Amino acid sequence: MQIAPFRRLWLGQLISLFGDFLVLFGVLSVASFKLHATAAQITGISVSFLIPFAFFGPLAGVFVDRWNVKRTMIASDLIRSGLALLLIFVPGIYGIYAILFALSAVSTFFIPAQSVTVRTLVPPHGLLAANALMQQALQVIRIISPAIAGLLVASLGAEVCYYVDSFSFLFSAAMIAPLLIRRESATAPTGKNTISSVIHQFGEGTKFIFTHAAISFVIISLTAGMFAISCFGPLLAVYVRDYLKANEVVFGVVNSLVGVGMIACTLLITRFAKTRSKTRMVIEGLLIIGLSVVVMTAFGQVMMTGVGMFGIGVGAALIMIPSQTLIQAATPMAMVGRVSSSVWSLMSVAQVVGLAFSGSLAQRLGIVKLFYLSAAMLVLIAIFGFFWLSTRPPETVAPPAR
Repeated sequence: MQIAPFRRLWLGQLISLFGDFLVLFGVLSVASFKLHATAAQITGISVSFLIPFAFFGPLAGVFVDRWNVKRTMIASDLIRSGLALLLIFVPGIYGIYAILFALSAVSTFFIPAQSVTVRTLVPPHGLLAANALMQQALQVIRIISPAIAGLLVASLGAEVCYYVDSFSFLFSAAMIAPLLIRRESATAPTGKNTISSVIHQFGEGTKFIFTHAAISFVIISLTAGMFAISCFGPLLAVYVRDYLKANEVVFGVVNSLVGVGMIACTLLITRFAKTRSKTRMVIEGLLIIGLSVVVMTAFGQVMMTGVGMFGIGVGAALIMIPSQTLIQAATPMAMVGRVSSSVWSLMSVAQVVGLAFSGSLAQRLGIVKLFYLSAAMLVLIAIFGFFWLSTRPPETVAPPAR
């Protein structure tokens, strides 16, 4: 936070994230209580937002590596500000799908551009702390925004959430505008914007991912972790209702403990990093999530479920923050956009698949067995990663841009 440009970027994203959570709450409120959407239609809201990340993200990363990243982020914010206002005039559920799809499609350019920006603004030894601060902002907003959104919707209507989200994007653009982002044009891919050149540069990014052992493992870990969480996350409410015999208050409390666990981990993660490699922290994160799921399932008690959810948050932070840092530090500057967007793409695919199959798997296996299966998958990947990485060269850091 001593780096003034990073402070501006962090503050802009803090306000923008708050607006995003408000608009999601507003959309869900309108869809549920005004449009009387079915359960499948509500699920479609999440799917419509994830699909662009899953399928368009890697190609967006190619263009981010070609374009001026500051202009890309500002343009993305301005477009998303306008799209957020369009939600006020949406007549039905399919209009909501279309606008959320468009918002997500524009975000596929902003997120890798932001990753490039963090890499240029923060020295290599500060990347872990920078990513931890970004996660802290996300989790704090995730905890406080539902209550604020509920009060706003109840008193002023869902439309106010759309206005706030639109303003938050404008605020983010204003924070980014004065930044001096030094990414020498020679470091970016050159050539015409032909289909063949785009495909070639996309292939270069993919080849780098699969030929770098540490990055390959952390991407697999992120994907597996997101899939496992997507499998049991939507079913947590059913688990609280049918197995814990508890009410909505308990569901809200245990659900928020994931965010509390992530915040607690982000406050201490720089200390962990002094004695552990980033890949080791990712392995430990996988194990912690797996064991936490076992704890909450085996005991079947409200208190132990809370302990398990807190542990899931700690493990998730141990996976996400070191992974993001390793990807930023070890990836050549000219490929940061492509690699980071590919990561988001795989995570989004994992979420979509997890959401699609969680219900059917729970019906076949039962919720408890599905939880155990998710835990076993995470532990096995951690064990595989430990032995696989022990035979590979240690982590390396890409040279900084000149």
